[in-house]
Amino acid sequence: MKNLTLKQLRYFEALARDGRFRRAADACAISQPALSMQIKELEQELGSELFERSARQVKLTPFGQTFALRVRDILRAVDELGEFARASRDSFLMRLRIGIIPTIAPYLLPAIINDLNKSFAGIQIDVRETQTGKLVHELAQGQLDMAIVALPVSEPSLTELELFREEFVLVRRQEDGDKPVPEREALREMRLLLLEEGHCFRDQALSFCKVGPARPREIMEGSSLSTLVQMVGAGIGVTLIPEMAVPVETRSAQVSISRFPSPQPSRTIGMVWRNSTPMAKQLQEVAEAVRRSAEAMREQHAGG
Repeated sequence: MKNLTLKQLRYFEALARDGRFRRAADACAISQPALSMQIKELEQELGSELFERSARQVKLTPFGQTFALRVRDILRAVDELGEFARASRDSFLMRLRIGIIPTIAPYLLPAIINDLNKSFAGIQIDVRETQTGKLVHELAQGQLDMAIVALPVSEPSLTELELFREEFVLVRRQEDGDKPVPEREALREMRLLLLEEGHCFRDQALSFCKVGPARPREIMEGSSLSTLVQMVGAGIGVTLIPEMAVPVETRSAQVSISRFPSPQPSRTIGMVWRNSTPMAKQLQEVAEAVRRSAEAMREQHAGG
């Protein structure tokens, strides 16, 4: 198999990921016939079919699934060679691919991007906002350089660096603002509004309230913190949100904010990146910039 090329492997990876020739071709910036021809040549070189083709989509054959795992390792290693060359050549970052979870992105991301542009002149920043599980997967595949998430992630292949801690607050109807803050046990008897499954903040809120999976009628779900706060304002229930979300999410909602007595529920926000990345030194500098952004934002909110 002397005729395999990196270009073919990248085309294969795109098709394996997207499942449609047109979408994969667009991602690779080539025509659909050209992509189809490259995949066909790759299969001929390997002597085995990689995809089962149908009118609407393609899916990997058993051999294709095994091949895909090896291809991702190869492409990740090639990307890391490029990172190594870039890190050796430049003392500063030229491009940074950031992953960030939805319960942080709307509140901290503008400050982070502004501060990174100041700290790293000419940097290109690409942002990916999604849930922690997907970010960890994309980090492992070399599609991201780092991610800002709630710790711990507990993935052996990733380095974790704590940035800061923040408390959760209780969001209730505006007219309930003068009432005593309920104990966590009492929250289980209220209609609790939570994010959809897959969000780590949902799990953290459930853990604090000591709510198990067997109380579906008392729990309502939303797709974002903004939705949850608006539902509270409409009198549907109560919710918990992270402190950094308060200034943004309460501007247009008729709600009250209350703090829990000590020990307050909280989360640890941190950065993660691959242990093998040659960009570790630069990512440490990015972490310091993110930490400063968060601290400045918190001071601004406290002063306001």
